Amino acid sequence: WGVAPKREHTARCDTDPLVLSAAALGALVAGGAGGYFLGKSKADIIEERYETYWPRKIMMVFGAPGAGKGTQGPKIVDKLDIPQLSTGDMLRDAVAKGTEIGKKAKEVMASGALVSDDIVIGIIADRIKEEDCKTGFILDGFPRNLAQAQALDAMLAANGEAVSLVMAFDVNPAVLEERVCGRWIDKASGRAYHVKYAPPKSMKLGPDGKPLPDSMKDDLTGDKLMQRPDDTAEALKKRLDGYKNQTVPILDHYGPKGIVKRIDGGAPITQVWDEVQGKLGKALR
Repeated sequence: WGVAPKREHTARCDTDPLVLSAAALGALVAGGAGGYFLGKSKADIIEERYETYWPRKIMMVFGAPGAGKGTQGPKIVDKLDIPQLSTGDMLRDAVAKGTEIGKKAKEVMASGALVSDDIVIGIIADRIKEEDCKTGFILDGFPRNLAQAQALDAMLAANGEAVSLVMAFDVNPAVLEERVCGRWIDKASGRAYHVKYAPPKSMKLGPDGKPLPDSMKDDLTGDKLMQRPDDTAEALKKRLDGYKNQTVPILDHYGPKGIVKRIDGGAPITQVWDEVQGKLGKALR
């Protein structure tokens, strides 16, 4: 894997046939034959991506419930053109494929026990060897505690690699409660509503300013909406306590390496994305 041609070289492509050949080769290497034949603009986009974000990117994204990582994660995937890897998905895939580590995981799950960190690390190690992870990947849902982070570090170090960026979305707990506890869903379709940001047309408020449950109905079907068990103030407090006790030590672990980038998840969505993009470029160059 070579470095893509410098942008100043492509500026002389029209007059210098040797540079034209180099630029064409760079486009083919970076994006495949299709990238070259789609034209210079496509090649330039690919070239810019690799010049800005090379080499292999190994990322983690953290955030308390409702902090916005679920909204920003797919945008980061599109921006960097790397997969977001969920430990649950990887585990199910390894079991379905019948890999050696997948068989071990299947035996453990069949016994009703929890899958050990060693097995999860082994599943991640197998998954990141696949073609779509060649330029990087984002870990979702792992590590969940300091011991898992240390085990992951050891696995990556064995291949001369290390985590390159840890992005943490910070939001005031009061804002999180408003975001999370205001969510209502239509169970059949999955359509989501929010008492402040996207209320159903039928919503009526009681004397205390809170929505009357019987008035919360789906806009399309008129069916009653529901709140998930986790979307209550009591459940949120437990989840936030868990996040603080388990995830914060992970951020402290990576902090001295200078790779933890904090994002103001309480800002407007477009502003959050602007901050994410800015810190992606600075951290992964």
